[in-house]
Amino acid sequence: MKPIDVAAADINAEYLGIPRLSLMETAGRAVAEEIGNYADGGRVILFCGSGGNGGDGFVAARHLLNMGFEVEVLLLTHPERIGSAEARRNWDVLMAMQPEPGILGVRAVSDSSELFPVDADVVVDAVLGTGVRGVIREPSRSAIELINLSDAFKVSVDIPSGLSPETGTVDDVAVSADLTVTFHRMKDGLEKADPAITGEIVVRDIGIPRAAEVFVGPGDLLRIPSRSPESHKGENGRVLVIGGSHHYSGAPALAAISALRAGADVVTVAAPGSAASAIKSIAPDLIVRKLEGKYIGPGSLGELLELAENADSVLVGCGAGRHQSTSETFRELIGALQEMGKPLVLDADALRLIDYSHVTDYRDLTVTPHMGEFREFFKLRSEIYADFSERVAAFSSVSSRIRGTVLLKGHVDMIFQGDRFRLNRTGCQGMTVGGTGDCLAGLTAGLCAMGLSSFDSASLAAFINGKAGELAMEKYGTGFLASDIHDFIPGAMDMRTYGF
Repeated sequence: MKPIDVAAADINAEYLGIPRLSLMETAGRAVAEEIGNYADGGRVILFCGSGGNGGDGFVAARHLLNMGFEVEVLLLTHPERIGSAEARRNWDVLMAMQPEPGILGVRAVSDSSELFPVDADVVVDAVLGTGVRGVIREPSRSAIELINLSDAFKVSVDIPSGLSPETGTVDDVAVSADLTVTFHRMKDGLEKADPAITGEIVVRDIGIPRAAEVFVGPGDLLRIPSRSPESHKGENGRVLVIGGSHHYSGAPALAAISALRAGADVVTVAAPGSAASAIKSIAPDLIVRKLEGKYIGPGSLGELLELAENADSVLVGCGAGRHQSTSETFRELIGALQEMGKPLVLDADALRLIDYSHVTDYRDLTVTPHMGEFREFFKLRSEIYADFSERVAAFSSVSSRIRGTVLLKGHVDMIFQGDRFRLNRTGCQGMTVGGTGDCLAGLTAGLCAMGLSSFDSASLAAFINGKAGELAMEKYGTGFLASDIHDFIPGAMDMRTYGF
């Protein structure tokens, strides 16, 4: 399990109604219980950092006191720099408990000169956890060295401090634990690491429900890459939208603006004739390339591939119509894009013009059908009737016919790739208005261009689009327009909207 998955599940659990304070309490108690399995009593020193890992250590100290241990807690920063509200609350509890029999000391250490060799039966490493990146700063570095020099039984909380939570490697220094108590599920770094660093690994359940990983939530917003203040135009994603026809110009415009709202820097729309002229007149933020003819045809293939060279993702299908020449062009285009390795999103008419057999091995692909398009794309001859869990299994089985991601739109959106699946239940009754699916496709393409996987892009796009619809309905009622959703996408992508 990746650290980002753990952090996302943690926030999603609170979004479901399980406070992170409760999760921290359970985690800290689990650490104390595992120490109790090793020793009946004695002296325990806990080195605690400023984040949630340190908060777990504060809770463990409290439970160890109740179990009869003598406890000393060293906070490796000034108390005002504790970064987690839950950790700060548990620090305040420890401070309020003094003087308490068994507490040998609770103090903050901001300089390595204030650290001394350890004299204890058990030493707890609650310093960095999964927050380690690069060179470790003082006094944490000196604390890790003191822990390693001790003859005490060494227990790391969640992951040994200094160990990469992704790769299991050590870039600077790391605690060599006798026991690592990790939470919820095994971390990738622990599985890959040298056992001499991790010691015995115990995985403890802390009450994060499976729903926090199945249903997309605000925690998944952590997956969106941070934008560097030094980045230049285009570095945060370039999207190419291929769509529109003589009869339809709104769909590609809605999708393209959604891609911009997702955070992509540059969005180009390639559309035929009058559709391109209409898009250019109503959307000055878009780059519009006018294709020859009333429909997308073979004569535009070379131009489309040239545009795709500079794109980080390509969206095909919105408002393209179902002309025979468009079908032939899309088949050649998709084959060429697969060879180029371009992330591709297929929506709307593209799902009617081709079927799954043309994209079976296209891994960096997302298709975004509603139920009718799903049936046609996968050539289903009968309906799938069952209870919800059985339907999810059935749709997953059908979706596995392709290597890419399937975002099946509905009252509850279902996202599938191989044996993975997510569900999303944001959205509202006002989203039956035409064009909301184009917004969803554009969000998916925008997130893909920013570097997210097809599976994460589709999952997050469903969540963001649905939440933006909810926010639009709060302001306009059920009569809101698909274009109104654009104004609420930034809010739907802001953690503060959800109270985080």
